[in-house]
Amino acid sequence: MKGNKGKFHGGLLMAVMIMAISLLAGCGGNNNNNAPAAEATAGTGASASPEKATEPAAEPVTVKLQLKWVPQAQFAGYFLARDKGYYAEEGLNVEILPGGPDIVPEQQVAGGSADIGVDWVASLLTSQEQEMPLVQIAQIYQKSGLVLVSKKEAGISSAADLKGKKVGNWMGGNEFEILALFDKYKLDSNKDLNFTKQGFTMDQFLGGEIDAASAMTYNEYQVVLESGIKAEALNVIDMNDEGVAMLEDNLFANKEWLADNKETAAKFVRASLKGWKDAIADPEAAVDSVMKLAEEGSTSREHQLTMMTEVAKLIQPQGFDVSKLGYTDAAAFQQTADIALKFGVIKEAANVKEAYTNEIVEMAAK
Repeated sequence: MKGNKGKFHGGLLMAVMIMAISLLAGCGGNNNNNAPAAEATAGTGASASPEKATEPAAEPVTVKLQLKWVPQAQFAGYFLARDKGYYAEEGLNVEILPGGPDIVPEQQVAGGSADIGVDWVASLLTSQEQEMPLVQIAQIYQKSGLVLVSKKEAGISSAADLKGKKVGNWMGGNEFEILALFDKYKLDSNKDLNFTKQGFTMDQFLGGEIDAASAMTYNEYQVVLESGIKAEALNVIDMNDEGVAMLEDNLFANKEWLADNKETAAKFVRASLKGWKDAIADPEAAVDSVMKLAEEGSTSREHQLTMMTEVAKLIQPQGFDVSKLGYTDAAAFQQTADIALKFGVIKEAANVKEAYTNEIVEMAAK
């Protein structure tokens, strides 16, 4: 037994030694196998570290702007902002969609064909009452450009003199300031005078078919002057002076789009206002942008320059605080809504608190 026990211990010792050698070899083998991999990893890191991989530039966000009418100086600020790269600087790709007689900006924006639209406030109020998901985000024109123009020989030195006269307007939503004027002077448009539809040219007025014609200061009134009639030979009734003015060119958006795109809207407004400031300061550059897009033969550079000069007076009237450019004035908006209600543009009083917001303009100012 004693001799067998010695043999057992000797065999056990040998087995332990063999296992230890195997384990050491195994560990060494693993280390040798890992070392090249570690070196390869280190090599890859070393070669990549001197230069950081540049992230690809973000794609510009597309914003579609629907105009009220065809390209002209009435919209010069948007064209100039695009040409000067102001939208691009904000990371935007702005598509400016021309308007026309068969295009209703509110319908285009409500239906998703455009993101932001330009129109008169009365038209927006009508669309809001029809439950289109729209909200005004900026007021570009601070004054009305609508006047009634007559030849002095017609004897219309004040609105009271319209009694018994033939007065024209384009109708179709453009007549409400004129109706408010009649109401102010207790004139019944069906009994006290002949209120008639006016064409989009000034031919009826120039030909003597109507005594007083509706005209925008930046367009039709200038057409009259360009026809050769001197300003001194004309009488003009200004809706602003009469206290019956309604707000005109604004910017409005689809509420659903706006909810997810407030920053984009603010960037658009910021760049647009920058474009308008430049257009006012440099009418020549503004008209350069307009003439690139105006239909050939439809207008002249001279007419567009005059239009730009007159548009500037509506966007930034004399004494106006330029820091308030784009803001919606509560009193002016309420007056527009009141006139719209009185003359049936809308059937119920507008919810003014939901009709417009200054939030986007305030964001754009930051």
